[in-house]
Amino acid sequence: MCNCIKQTGEGFVAHKAMLVNALSRAIADRVSLMDNTLGRKGLLGYLKALGGSNVIKVIPSNGSASGVQATGKRLKVVCGANTSYLADSDWIGDKTPLTLCEVRVSPSNTVKPNVGASELADALIRVLPFTASDDARPILQCVKFEAKEGKLKLISADGFRLAVIALDFEGEGQALINRDDLKGIINALKRAKRARVSFEDGGEKLTSTNLVIDTELIRYKWTGVDGNYPDYEKLIPTEFNCQAHFDTVEAIKAVNSLKALSSGKDYPIDLTIGDGKIVMANPDDKGQAELTADTDGEVKIRVDGQYLAEALRACGGMVELKLTNAYSPMLFTVNGYQLVVMPMLTTEANEQAKKDREAKAETEPTNEPSESETTE
Repeated sequence: MCNCIKQTGEGFVAHKAMLVNALSRAIADRVSLMDNTLGRKGLLGYLKALGGSNVIKVIPSNGSASGVQATGKRLKVVCGANTSYLADSDWIGDKTPLTLCEVRVSPSNTVKPNVGASELADALIRVLPFTASDDARPILQCVKFEAKEGKLKLISADGFRLAVIALDFEGEGQALINRDDLKGIINALKRAKRARVSFEDGGEKLTSTNLVIDTELIRYKWTGVDGNYPDYEKLIPTEFNCQAHFDTVEAIKAVNSLKALSSGKDYPIDLTIGDGKIVMANPDDKGQAELTADTDGEVKIRVDGQYLAEALRACGGMVELKLTNAYSPMLFTVNGYQLVVMPMLTTEANEQAKKDREAKAETEPTNEPSESETTE
């Protein structure tokens, strides 16, 4: 959406710099302008090349041009001494992606924000890395937007990790949006002064939901993917035997030092937590690093080094790590952000899991009939 100086008849008058700024921030490859669709990059380059004035007037071609210009579907653009006619589909080729944004004429800023633009950008940065890369799992390639009970949650999962972040929000709705459609919006949100998130019914199927993000200059709309997202809340652990509070910056340095000792792409790391410290060690006894931490309880667990590094970068600053045992999911938490990471199972962890299952089975009541019932 572009805020213009004034509307004039069927067209509008706008500051060229404002229109250029709006188009440069858009992430789509096609732009809808007064019922005409143009290639965004071509239109942007054309507007930048115009000279003579910083004011542009855009109106539908009204027959004042000759020949084809008067009869075709065109826009008349006037900028100082320059007059041009832009045809529908100009700068659009066979290989131009089918991504679309809209330039809307408004006499004033009409965006009433309901979420912080920078906070939304940060939330996307924290969930996008944990979507699935496997094309056979299209639902897990999406970020779930879920608005209810005063919160807007962004959820992503890849089968080994689950990321959930909650922002204050008034409204309800939900949509599944493919991660590839969301990557470009992060930079746009960082540059925006305000943002508004909403949900609209639509799409090819009646069950589809559109996600709409309005900034002061551009409206972005994505059609949601149809499908059922896993019940992610059941995957977040709630009972813990060990907790550690530590600095992710120092932890990342430790992970990198252990990565340098590994000869392969994969580098498992053993974490031993307790006694006010976290010891990170290479399973082959090639090296270890020790971190100071506020700890409660003791646990030893093995985790994929790459998963650990990505989790620490996503959390940033001081993080709380909560664990149950050597074989249960790990939970990283910080300021409304939750990241669940599955551990790597070792022989020791499998043996512990087996013992715990057997102990649980012994304490569970049986369904065998009582003595009084068998004698009746």
